[in-house]
Amino acid sequence: MRNENTGRGQKRKLRGAGTAAALAGVLLLAPPLAGNAYAFKIFGITLFGDDDDTVEVIDPVRYQATLETGNADKDLKERLESAASLITDEKQPVSGDLGVVIKAREDRDRLIAVLYEEARYGGTVHISVAGTDIDSLPPNPTFDHSRPVPVTVRIDPGPVFKLGSIRFEGDATGRDPAKYDLVPGGEAGSRLILKASEQLLVDIKDEGRPLAKLTQRQVTADHRTDTVDVVLGAVGGPVAPFGAVAVKGSRSVDAAFISRYSRLDKGGPYSSEQLKKANDRLRELGVFSSVTIREGDKLAPDGSLPLTIEVSEGKHRYFGFGAEYSSIDGVGLQGYWGHRNLFGEAESLRIEGKVSGIGATTDLTTYDYSAGIIYTKPGAFVPEATFESRLEAKSETPDVYEAQSVTYSAGISYELNERDKLTAGGEVAWIHTDDAFGRNEYVTLSLPLGFERDARDNKLDPTEGYYATLAAKPSYEVLNSTVFSSFEGSISGYLGFGAEDGVVLAGRLAAGTLVGGDGLESIPATRRFFAGGGGSVRGYSYREISPYNSDDEATGGRSYALGSFEVRVKVSENIGIVPFIDVGTVSTGIMPDFSDIRAGAGVGVRYATPFGPLRLDVAIPLRRYDGGSQYGIYAGIGQAF
Repeated sequence: MRNENTGRGQKRKLRGAGTAAALAGVLLLAPPLAGNAYAFKIFGITLFGDDDDTVEVIDPVRYQATLETGNADKDLKERLESAASLITDEKQPVSGDLGVVIKAREDRDRLIAVLYEEARYGGTVHISVAGTDIDSLPPNPTFDHSRPVPVTVRIDPGPVFKLGSIRFEGDATGRDPAKYDLVPGGEAGSRLILKASEQLLVDIKDEGRPLAKLTQRQVTADHRTDTVDVVLGAVGGPVAPFGAVAVKGSRSVDAAFISRYSRLDKGGPYSSEQLKKANDRLRELGVFSSVTIREGDKLAPDGSLPLTIEVSEGKHRYFGFGAEYSSIDGVGLQGYWGHRNLFGEAESLRIEGKVSGIGATTDLTTYDYSAGIIYTKPGAFVPEATFESRLEAKSETPDVYEAQSVTYSAGISYELNERDKLTAGGEVAWIHTDDAFGRNEYVTLSLPLGFERDARDNKLDPTEGYYATLAAKPSYEVLNSTVFSSFEGSISGYLGFGAEDGVVLAGRLAAGTLVGGDGLESIPATRRFFAGGGGSVRGYSYREISPYNSDDEATGGRSYALGSFEVRVKVSENIGIVPFIDVGTVSTGIMPDFSDIRAGAGVGVRYATPFGPLRLDVAIPLRRYDGGSQYGIYAGIGQAF
């Protein structure tokens, strides 16, 4: 470490209301010559314009539909209305008179299916067109077109049936029907019975019997007792391991690598779960637009099950850009270019750069800059290992310090099993800082080590399980011969309640400590602990939570403790409300002394998308620093933790 005391004075900025909102996403714009399309979409939502595709209908016939649902309750009525395309598509003409009849017949099948799903096995659906039942119409009907053709849909829902007797036969004999939610006197909807039969087949297959199949699925309704009797039968077939793995569709990605990386070529016992994980594993490489794993319909002569992995390769080169805005930090711009299959085994190279703070000041030296090159090799040495090499340069100017750094790191992550992962590597960094201790220069050598256990049911929107991490980073500072190490740990847990996990309790605890060194000034500011911002205590600005010296300058700390608690409530299929509270403290000792606890509370909105929930949180600090942020707004993709 080299030190030059510059009499820095008060560094911390005074501020009023703080907004830290970011917009992150990818916008896909159609080329201007693609046609008369005057609509703009983001995340599948039309912001302006008309996104309805115009379809020319030959011989258009208009109709007017009436739906009668008898004594159906509110929920069933809504389901029937949604399933009746005659009602939902009423404003759209059909093609010819026969088109009306075809639409009506399709609706009848769809509505009967809804009744069966709701255990209404005695329900009836009658549809008439121009006063005639559709079963009595001639093959090529003709209707009066002087007005819309009248269509009437009459539904008698009938009584709700319950389960009667339940019997498993064949190789399913002896299994407990209750495990499959089949209980005498219980719910009897058709979807429940179908789900039970599918799960029964999966369970038999997971005993290592890939050729298992259902031999019987009999559902008999007794209209005298309003019950249904269920018989499910299955044959297991022989026990067999995974066999030879063939690959089809690969062009520039090596087929042997695909087979090896799938981990199906090890000849282990048959498992549908392993097939799913292999599929997910190959998709996550990012080089394939589609992956399908097909099982052989018969065993090989050696008694194993042949497999075929069919892939379709996507574009390997990509580029993109993004922007963000904060009323505190100004505008940020970022761009990147990448290659997903550099040498034929899904090796990736990504070059990225970012500048932020534009507009916050007119001084270019106060902007934040970063640039990096990342190389990743999946399946390095063994399929379970991934090698990553990273070179990154940064210039950072948060309120509490300034830092310029160049860091090179290389490491291996190794999957111990489906949940657990170990990481280890080396890092060398040059760091120059200007903070509460003046101007300092550091050269550090580090050996980062980590352990991760991921037992969540979903990475972006978990409803059950937990996620835990442990990390250690022994370091040696070359210029001042200083040895220090950081140790951190965190655990997040999730518990869902109600139908489809409509309410999820989520909590996160994290802590860390720094040991060694001759004092805080001997440790780079970028390695000391701070808190505040969207990733720790919302309501406070980034790294605002810290011990402060007598000059009101943030020094950072040797230890911290954080806690976050959320109640994630679904108010509709796509919208959720999330009240939350975050608590944190940073101390100068190697153990938190909790003498200065800061907390932020607020509420967030979640909008569900296929790639995870969009998140918008608003929080206020419950113990505001003098001149500190009054509130914070945070946006992102995925839950906060």
